[in-house]
Amino acid sequence: MAGAGAFGRNHLRVYRELEAAGAGVALVAAVEPDAARAAEAAAKYAIPVFATVDELLAADLKLDAATVAVPTVHHAAVAAQLLDAGLEAGLDLLVEKPLAATLAEADDLMSRAERGGRILQPGHLERFNPAVLAVEPQLRRPMFFESHRLSIFTPRALDVDVVLDLMIHDLDIVLTFAASPVREVRAVGLPILSPKVDISNVRVEFESGCVANFTASRVSTERVRKLRFFEPRQYVSIDYARQDVLVIGVNGGSAAALPPEIQAAMAAGKGDAALLAKLAAGGAAPGLSFSKPPVTAGEPLRLEIVSFLEAVRTRRAPKVTAQQGRNALALALEIQVAMAAHAKRAGLEDFFKPGV
Repeated sequence: MAGAGAFGRNHLRVYRELEAAGAGVALVAAVEPDAARAAEAAAKYAIPVFATVDELLAADLKLDAATVAVPTVHHAAVAAQLLDAGLEAGLDLLVEKPLAATLAEADDLMSRAERGGRILQPGHLERFNPAVLAVEPQLRRPMFFESHRLSIFTPRALDVDVVLDLMIHDLDIVLTFAASPVREVRAVGLPILSPKVDISNVRVEFESGCVANFTASRVSTERVRKLRFFEPRQYVSIDYARQDVLVIGVNGGSAAALPPEIQAAMAAGKGDAALLAKLAAGGAAPGLSFSKPPVTAGEPLRLEIVSFLEAVRTRRAPKVTAQQGRNALALALEIQVAMAAHAKRAGLEDFFKPGV
């Protein structure tokens, strides 16, 4: 386990929980250069915590796999070192999103993993959100996406902008669902409380004609994590946080009453309450059907790690491949270029000066 910071702690917790549950995995060590965090992890999990990867590898602990949860700017250096060690020690890696800071770094990691026959899985944990897992088998042909990912400001992950910090989750999912090359990107972004972009709005058009709008903010007064998309004769709403899915179909039949569970959700203000209220006021609209696909609740990080360990054991490609991680990174970097171009056109360069 490389990194015991804000999110690394969660990985440590899940690995220990899986170990305690007899899942065939043992948490044996961590790497953390910060002395206070290292001491905390060592005391809590009764494991050696090394200051560097060199010290970890020198200890010869017969490792099989590792998670890399260090700041993004260090992903390439740490992962490359562990992958090189893997040529002898058999190390497979789960690398937190984004896979790397640049495409050159991502390509280098992918080459190292391929040469050594190693598993390299990027940590796009929303792909393991139970709501997403419930929707995937029912996909038809998504043609329009609306994504909103809003978060309250916290002094974490400020080494990257909001696109690489938050929006990349939704970029990965939409790229997977749309299954089409990107044709055009338009974007605007502004720094608010940090020197990097904290809020961004993006429009992506795919070669298939599909269009996606993304809004991401880490300076919001509320937390919102939703994805809505429209397919021929169908509207799907995913609430990541609630692990909830609503499907509205156009069936050409008579008016459909709202199912009891949807009425209860509307009364509680859950899901797309405003939309449901309008539909209810209009008699649920003729020809519409409502359904909530069954969702098996679970912690996305735990499901992600279990999937990673399964890939390690079976040597099959992981559910989220390194190439998919690279694709999400490529789109994120293209968005950064589009944001910079917009800022220049709009004369907003002063907004991007630290402290302004």
